[in-house]
Amino acid sequence: MNVMVSRIATLLFSLLLSACAAVDAGSGGPGEMEIRSGRIEQIVPTQMQTNHDSGVGAILGGLAGVGLGSLIGQGTGRDVAMVAGALAGAAGGNYAEKKHYDQPQEAQQVIVRVKNGVLVSVTQPINPALKQGMAVYVEGSGNEARVVPQN
Repeated sequence: MNVMVSRIATLLFSLLLSACAAVDAGSGGPGEMEIRSGRIEQIVPTQMQTNHDSGVGAILGGLAGVGLGSLIGQGTGRDVAMVAGALAGAAGGNYAEKKHYDQPQEAQQVIVRVKNGVLVSVTQPINPALKQGMAVYVEGSGNEARVVPQN
């Protein structure tokens, strides 16, 4: 029985560790980043969905479920209770994480006319330092793009 609990704990721990992302140029780590310069044409208030689906709620809920399930019964019944507890705890933890962290947050859509005349639209968290007509840099591309003031 202790061997099964140990294996489940090892599996959940290894899943938690494997969720860590490697740092490279695409994830904001060291490396090259495209930087374009231009002027802000327009700033529109909007909302954006957060991206907090890390799975930590499911993992912690699953561990708590295994712990509670281990307190029930003996033998095979206990094993079944642990598996059921892990599944129910993972589902509950995932629901709680989404309910608490996946709320839309205030954001701004910034439209920048870069030096070559192309308009670039970036939706990002609110930066009160940005004003219409301001000279800015557009750092990165895609979901990683951000508009920052030129100093």
